[in-house]
Amino acid sequence: MISYFSDIQFAEKQWFWLMLVLPLMIVWYIWRLKKNEGELNYSSFTLFKGIRSSAKAKARHSLFALRLVGLALIIAALARPQSRSSWKNTKTEGIDIVISLDVSLSMLAKDFKPNRMEVAKEVILSFIDARPNDRIGLVLFGGEVFTQCPLTTDHKVLKNMFPQIKAGSLDQGTAMGLGLAGAVSRIKDSKAKSKVIILVSDGVNNVGEISPLTAGELAKTYGIRVYCIGVGSKGKALQPVAIYAQGEYEYDYVDVDVDDKTMTQIAEYTGGQYFRATNKESLVNVYQEIDKMEKTIVSEKSFSNKAEHFLPLALAAAIILLLEFILRYTVFKAVP
Repeated sequence: MISYFSDIQFAEKQWFWLMLVLPLMIVWYIWRLKKNEGELNYSSFTLFKGIRSSAKAKARHSLFALRLVGLALIIAALARPQSRSSWKNTKTEGIDIVISLDVSLSMLAKDFKPNRMEVAKEVILSFIDARPNDRIGLVLFGGEVFTQCPLTTDHKVLKNMFPQIKAGSLDQGTAMGLGLAGAVSRIKDSKAKSKVIILVSDGVNNVGEISPLTAGELAKTYGIRVYCIGVGSKGKALQPVAIYAQGEYEYDYVDVDVDDKTMTQIAEYTGGQYFRATNKESLVNVYQEIDKMEKTIVSEKSFSNKAEHFLPLALAAAIILLLEFILRYTVFKAVP
């Protein structure tokens, strides 16, 4: 009980000034009792020897005591008792993962419904939900690379960024090498024993200063395992081939050109694995493979918010005042 109250603080302490009213009420109560006392002139008190006040007469003062306690509890409730906020160090098992996602215009291809981009986002969100103890980051690449979110255990913040991710939001092209190198830069300094990059692309590297294989060598240098996922069906797919001024696209059937060879080389070189995702189910293999990996202890600082505790005080005050009211008009009801 003592430890419980040691963790309580009051947000609105100024309400405690109302406690000064309680002593005034006690003084007023005693003064009123004295004032209402009657006088009786009698020649001798011998006849009154042995007569004591009844227990009921003495107990009538408990009504006033109940009222005082009820008001004190109301004042304490108004002062808003709260449990103290605190930082807490916790340790969880997990691995560090950076997802490098291709956001080039070809990700709008309609061989996935409604398109590759939306399916990729949906599956990645499911992947994040399945890895609650991992630190996860997100890098986007098209003709350039952009870090959408650094490594974090706050998956809610990460997931809130996904509605803003759009295909074609970066420069035109597929800089797969830059996308992988950007992910490496975000995870290379991690202290985790298991560091993973998931590279998702539907094309062939055609822009950027760093080749995909060079970026793969960089990943291996830092002990990073790379899983590559080639997104796209076999044959032809309905893809954007022109952009109108109004932001609309002209679609046509073009050959699906995914660089399976390069992504396979990167995955095998870094100890990862390459998957060709022609549908959602193909990505499940990635989850199963990562689940088998060695886990490491991740230290995490969490912040516990303040919790309000006024309700028990308010309920107790209501019960006490109700009891006082009932007793006053039943057991201690004054007879006219």
